[in-house]
Amino acid sequence: MNTDNKKALRIVFMGTPDFAVGILEQLVNKNYKIVGVITAPDRPAGRGRKLNESAVKKFAVQHDLKILQPTNLKNEEFLSELRALNANIQIVVAFRMLPKVVWAMPEFGTFNLHASLLPQYRGAAPINWAIINGETKTGVTTFFIDEKIDTGAIILQDETTINFTDNVADLHDRLMHLGAKTVIKTLERIEEGNFNTTQQENSEELKLAHKIHRDTCKIDWNKPLVEIYNFIRGLSPYPASWTILHNADQQIITKIYKANIEESEHDLANGTLVFSKKEMKVAVQDGYIILEELQLQGKKRMHTKDVLNGLQLHQNTKMG
Repeated sequence: MNTDNKKALRIVFMGTPDFAVGILEQLVNKNYKIVGVITAPDRPAGRGRKLNESAVKKFAVQHDLKILQPTNLKNEEFLSELRALNANIQIVVAFRMLPKVVWAMPEFGTFNLHASLLPQYRGAAPINWAIINGETKTGVTTFFIDEKIDTGAIILQDETTINFTDNVADLHDRLMHLGAKTVIKTLERIEEGNFNTTQQENSEELKLAHKIHRDTCKIDWNKPLVEIYNFIRGLSPYPASWTILHNADQQIITKIYKANIEESEHDLANGTLVFSKKEMKVAVQDGYIILEELQLQGKKRMHTKDVLNGLQLHQNTKMG
């Protein structure tokens, strides 16, 4: 694929989750020379504490790619192995912060693919926060890594829309496919030595995408209708927004995966549950959140109709 006037690239790829697999797969399909894959160490998971391999490792094993799984990126043994791969460029997708000794190693640098239009939504959860904040567009950015997090010089950006019905899974997949194309375009420009970078601007209006924790996923039913709706879809399917179903003397932790909205006037208290044989909806400012898919504590994820078939709801039931 390389002509005489192109740089012959030797790539080390760094990533861990499914999002990174989509990009690595495209590199393999385009016959790029992948000399090594760096991913997270295997971790015990589940009741049996069986060692769980990252999505990237599973893909790399299937395609017979060289794999390194360092616990410490500054460890001299790992650094020696990394140097021995003789890569001249490194690509990072959903991995972790790299020390300078790693990102400064290859001749053509190390670039990262980030799932936002930088400088907006720097941080660990850009897809979630774009939806939670009600954005109507987002995109992907490739940039050269520097000493700080997501602040390096931008190489390329590509945009996509966020639909009002999108959840994180929908947007994740769209950005993964878009990101794969953007990474290939970035590599083509680096191969040809034909690219310019743009320094990121800092502003007080920047929105951050800090890591999401379970205790910040609880729904506040006093918020406006659309804000609650965006919160639910911005956390679905993972880690999922949650609330407590107060049903007579029961208090059931309930995750909500899918909802819709009904704009209307009412005089019910926020959080009041309105239900029939087929429908559950929660009264909030400006209308109702219609619950479509949820998971009661100790149960599997179900459609509302199935939940209602197995749960006896009492009058004055509420969410809170």
